[in-house]
Amino acid sequence: MLQFPPWKVALILFVSVFGALFALPNVLNENQRESIPSFLPSSPANLGLDLRGGVSLLLSVDAEQSVTKQLNDLLREARAKLQTTRGDNRISYTALRVEDDAVRFRLRDNSMSDRAIALMREMNQPIGGPLGAPSIEVSQAGNGEIEISFTPQRVEEIMAEATRQTVSKLGPRLDPDGLGEILVQPSGENDIIVEAPGESDPERLIRVIEQPGVLTFNLVVEDQNALNEALRTGQPRVGNIIRQSVTGETLLLEADPIIEGDMVRSSSQGFHPENNQPIVNFTFNTTGARLFGEATSQNRGRRFAILLDDAVQSAPRINSAILQGSGFIEGSFTVESARELATVIQAGALPAQVNVESVRVVGPTLGQDSIEAGALASIIGLILVAIFMLVAYGLFGVFAVGSLIVNILLIFGALSGLGATLTLPGIAGIILTIGMAVDANVLVFERIREESRAGRKPISAIESGYQQALSTILDANITTLLAASVLYTLGSGPVKGFAVTLAIGIFTSVFTAFVLTRWFSVIWLRATRPTKLPM
Repeated sequence: MLQFPPWKVALILFVSVFGALFALPNVLNENQRESIPSFLPSSPANLGLDLRGGVSLLLSVDAEQSVTKQLNDLLREARAKLQTTRGDNRISYTALRVEDDAVRFRLRDNSMSDRAIALMREMNQPIGGPLGAPSIEVSQAGNGEIEISFTPQRVEEIMAEATRQTVSKLGPRLDPDGLGEILVQPSGENDIIVEAPGESDPERLIRVIEQPGVLTFNLVVEDQNALNEALRTGQPRVGNIIRQSVTGETLLLEADPIIEGDMVRSSSQGFHPENNQPIVNFTFNTTGARLFGEATSQNRGRRFAILLDDAVQSAPRINSAILQGSGFIEGSFTVESARELATVIQAGALPAQVNVESVRVVGPTLGQDSIEAGALASIIGLILVAIFMLVAYGLFGVFAVGSLIVNILLIFGALSGLGATLTLPGIAGIILTIGMAVDANVLVFERIREESRAGRKPISAIESGYQQALSTILDANITTLLAASVLYTLGSGPVKGFAVTLAIGIFTSVFTAFVLTRWFSVIWLRATRPTKLPM
């Protein structure tokens, strides 16, 4: 156990040196970090909201809205099913609508009710696979009406999926560069926590979050009589919708879009080639480019409207087929608003409305105070531990203090290398790690002391001490690691920060206590050949 072949020594040096190199940027200022050679790590650990200052938002997802959207999709599917019936099997119906959390329609011939129910049940898609629970319920509601509703299990699934999708889409919206500094995570059934360290403008975040980002391309119905009639009655013809342009023009559009925003592959802020005004460029994916090319080829001379959140941004005329699969949106944009819109389109539309429930702003001064308090606590803890180890174990205490310093370097190196976020509870985790590392050394040293008092020679006492303490320390660290895993899985924000540093500290503590300190002991044994241990 006290053998250290060259490869093992090289591994110890490699881990220690690289840990120190990754930790180094944390003690340098920005100018000093810029002077670090490009082949060396130069990124410090990310500081959490409580250390850096910033904005914390609590959001709620209107998951019931996503259920309504799914009901509208179910309505369109039901209409398509009914329109496939022909001849004697034709199902004639009226008043197809979404009402009271269900899709309803009235049969013109009640004798077709069994046929209609069977046809509607074909839309059932079992939850979780062919053997899963049904997703819809179809029944006769009286007065010749057929009712189609989601099962409670399907409603629960839709609402949970709405929250999951909202989290996945808000991340790219708020952190388009993918730096990982903005935290977006679910909290409870329909709540989401957003933490943006370093952010000073909560209104900008709220503006980006609350924009639905629903992008569609709809053909314009250029029938003035139909538009006038729709405006007079307030009810456009079936298959048409009325929308207002940002320029004030009222347009009658085909309700079904020719293409939707989920087919946009990329979007970016740019400038109009003629007037140099800010615009939003977009590029379709392969399917979108094909559909857009077909639609523009078949509708030359017609106008099509680009709608964002039900507002017509522009309605150009199709002069020729647009086959390149790209275009741009123009409007009264500033560079900043165009950039925000491009980010929203790139991330995709939210599946449901998001409401801001609370806003908390942490000032940078408070964050700096937390850093200084945490650093002071760590230094005091390290000094007290060092004094105790030196008094209690002499030279072996020096070995323990040296391994403690390397331990802290490895923790900060791991935080920097993994891109993890350091929070105030994370600093508490580091302080706890110092205590855990010392505890491991104390157990080992006490075992060595007992073996030495029993008359064993120094080499035998040290080897036996490490062997007998190993299982006890591993058991303790494994149970702590399991606890850290639970905290990380079930916790949020600061709790996760504590769990991360605690888990990293467990691995580094085992390494420094059982590898590094033992190596120090072996070097001393070989150099001095003692007859008695100085402890």
